[in-house]
Amino acid sequence: MIRRLFDLSLRQKIPLWGAGLIIFSTLSVSAALMYRSYDNLKGALVTSSTGLGQTLSKTLIPTLLHDNVWRAFEIIRAPFSETVSKSGVRPETIFVVSPDRRIFVSSDPVRFPMLSDITEHGGDFRAIFKHIPESGLTKTAVFEPEKSQYLFVAVPINDGGLNLGTLLLRHSRSDLNASFLKTASGGAVWGILILAILLPLNWYWGQRMAVPLLKLAARMENIENAPPERLDAKIYGYRDELGRMFEAYNSMVDVLQEKAALERGMISSERLAAMGRLTAGIAHEINNPLSGMLTALDTLKRRGDLDERTGRTFAIIERGLLQIRDTVGALLVEARPQKRWLESRDIEDVQTLLRHEITKEHVNFVFEFTLPGRLPFPAGAVRQILINLLQNAAKAARTQGDGWVRASVAVIDKALEIRVRNAGEPIPPERLERLFEPFVSFQEGGHGLGLWVTYQLVEQLGGRIDARSADGEVEFKVRLALPKNETESTNEERP
Repeated sequence: MIRRLFDLSLRQKIPLWGAGLIIFSTLSVSAALMYRSYDNLKGALVTSSTGLGQTLSKTLIPTLLHDNVWRAFEIIRAPFSETVSKSGVRPETIFVVSPDRRIFVSSDPVRFPMLSDITEHGGDFRAIFKHIPESGLTKTAVFEPEKSQYLFVAVPINDGGLNLGTLLLRHSRSDLNASFLKTASGGAVWGILILAILLPLNWYWGQRMAVPLLKLAARMENIENAPPERLDAKIYGYRDELGRMFEAYNSMVDVLQEKAALERGMISSERLAAMGRLTAGIAHEINNPLSGMLTALDTLKRRGDLDERTGRTFAIIERGLLQIRDTVGALLVEARPQKRWLESRDIEDVQTLLRHEITKEHVNFVFEFTLPGRLPFPAGAVRQILINLLQNAAKAARTQGDGWVRASVAVIDKALEIRVRNAGEPIPPERLERLFEPFVSFQEGGHGLGLWVTYQLVEQLGGRIDARSADGEVEFKVRLALPKNETESTNEERP
């Protein structure tokens, strides 16, 4: 049973344990205060009764000496008047008992008549007078007979060492309990109010602490399969141990996500590099016999003694072989040394060449560029990168009702940055990972070599290309870091 309590969720366990502690503490404190309150009430009653008894005993001495019963009765009835009784708990009955244990006078003479033996009126009196010697008491005494409903205060009546009797004040415990219940009920109301405040606060703080921990546990359950998600910083906005733990968790998530992204990038780069080596090897193997076939066709055409049908057949074969050569050439793309650096006019040429091609498809085209003179990048390679990206963007944007393409070229943070965005269908993550592989195309009629060539050119220039797809927008960003000797390089022609 105890184990089941500990196995409960923190969302239940924290409020339950807190509520249990609050209720236990409240009840314990209330019980202690009530016990002390009862003792205080009882002590106050005894003190008040003792004072009253001592006052009455002094007043009774002359009446006892003169055997004035009526005056004695008036004296012991005085505390029962309305004026006096409002000041506190009054005795239920007052007795004046002679040394021979006979009632000299009582406040209730009908029930306790004069000269009757007081021990004959119940076991309480017999128990009390067992402890009162015949010589009388020397000081005030309090008696609480076992299983009695009364509390007794006995005050000696002495005149110069002469024992005149005993003044006995009997208090009903029901009156004492009524006073106690009145006090306790007020305390109970305050206790309930305190519980009504503390229990909701306990539940709130329990949930405030448990819910973030539950979310943390839920995210960490699948940490073996994939990096967990970050926790919202607003979920627990305090700087205590829990707050620092959530910050450490978010830092761990960032590190794991960066590590996972790095691993994916490395795997993708290794796969692309391996495919690049494979396709390059295949392309070289195809080029050798292809060159021989083209040479043989050219030789046969130069002989000039071919009939019309054979000539048409050779032309078809030649066009097919040339198409094979172009495809193989794309696989062997290389950023070969150029005779000049990249200039603004190269970007202007691309804009001029493609603007008509893009806008005729009813695609809104915006192109912005700013280049600070010449940049130490091969102009042909950068032009090819930009053309490939713009053509792909235009093909994707024309499938949309209000298609658009936005392109920009600028130097940002010591790097040439090319950004091409277009309206288009979102690309799923699994497709983004294979976007730069050869012969992988997600467009109708595409052969998948444009982005492959772009990727190869960017890699050979020591840059980085990233693709992003979100909210009906696709973006490609290329960054080519400027060499450290950019200033010197841009001021002279390449050899």
